[in-house]
Amino acid sequence: MLGIGIIGCGSIGGFLGRLLSRRDPELAARARLVGVAARDAASAGPLAAELGCAPHSTAGLLARADVDAVVVCTPSGTHAGIGEAALEAGKHVLVEKPVDVSPEAAERLVTAARRKGAVLGVVSQHRFDPAVRLARSAIEAGELGRLTSVMIDVPWWRSQSYYSSGTWRGTWDLDGGGALMNQAVHAVDVAQWLAGPVVEASAFTGLMAHRDIEVEDTVAASLRFASGALGTLLATTAAYPGRTAGIAVNGDRGSVVVDDDELAWFHTAREGDRARDYGAFGDGDRSAEYAAELERDRTRDRNGLLYQPHRDQLADFCDAVREGRRPLVDGEDGRRAVDAVAAVYASARTGTVRCPGAQTHDGRAYGRDGERGKAEAI
Repeated sequence: MLGIGIIGCGSIGGFLGRLLSRRDPELAARARLVGVAARDAASAGPLAAELGCAPHSTAGLLARADVDAVVVCTPSGTHAGIGEAALEAGKHVLVEKPVDVSPEAAERLVTAARRKGAVLGVVSQHRFDPAVRLARSAIEAGELGRLTSVMIDVPWWRSQSYYSSGTWRGTWDLDGGGALMNQAVHAVDVAQWLAGPVVEASAFTGLMAHRDIEVEDTVAASLRFASGALGTLLATTAAYPGRTAGIAVNGDRGSVVVDDDELAWFHTAREGDRARDYGAFGDGDRSAEYAAELERDRTRDRNGLLYQPHRDQLADFCDAVREGRRPLVDGEDGRRAVDAVAAVYASARTGTVRCPGAQTHDGRAYGRDGERGKAEAI
């Protein structure tokens, strides 16, 4: 059983602490919460008292011999530095999204984990949503045929008071960006898990409904994936009062739509099927056929987050440590998500940008062969 410590006592640190303290049978046999940490032990006191564990400074938590792994839940721009310190202390590391705010910081952390032979995971709990996993299985089995297009839609709302609630929010140094890096990075990771890496981006960003923040609250981008599929991305925190986020993946033999983490549309061609010349005009949705296998625990924390996907990711991380394998979402995956986000931001500044180190379906290389260079404007 892993002894786990949580570094960061904000909303997500509290959520994960409560999850580990629920004695969920999936986690109880794998992990126990040893302590929580903040910059100083006093700051960690209230959450520690709530969870019934010890409060620590970050250094104090990392010094404990019974802490096998830590979950880093601090502001995004501090993830790599704290993660490196944890690795140097001999701990395995699970980092909240994003892995950090730049490809360079992400690379530094990935390299440190590799050097230490430690497990490095990045929280991307939506890969554990049953609907997303069904979509992945169908795509891997070729049921959608050749992937042709991907649509990522994150039309959310965040109030001005949300950005004012922490001095790090809405800053380039610690938040790493706005609606894209902070909110939509989950959707970017899922889209790349389903359709392959983004290799090229052309984008616009804007600050449309907020003030006194450095970063964007709206981004629109066109994407090219390694498979050859073309994509669109809209992410915003300026869509009052906020709607559900969705990802659609279309192919020449089928299509799938996941909306609000649920399977909203699913159809693949069966043997002998022949579509009408002008399409089905919305007919043919078979998502209801999968309702039974998509059932899951819908218990939510007091902040509204579902426990199930985070629970499953924590269980996978614990199993990866025990088995000496890569977790489903590892540091490389987290770096790829940041690479794609960085390419979108670079395009918004300079024009169309190629993602470093990626290749298209026809083998054309982007970036320096064998290296991960910086995104390069063309």
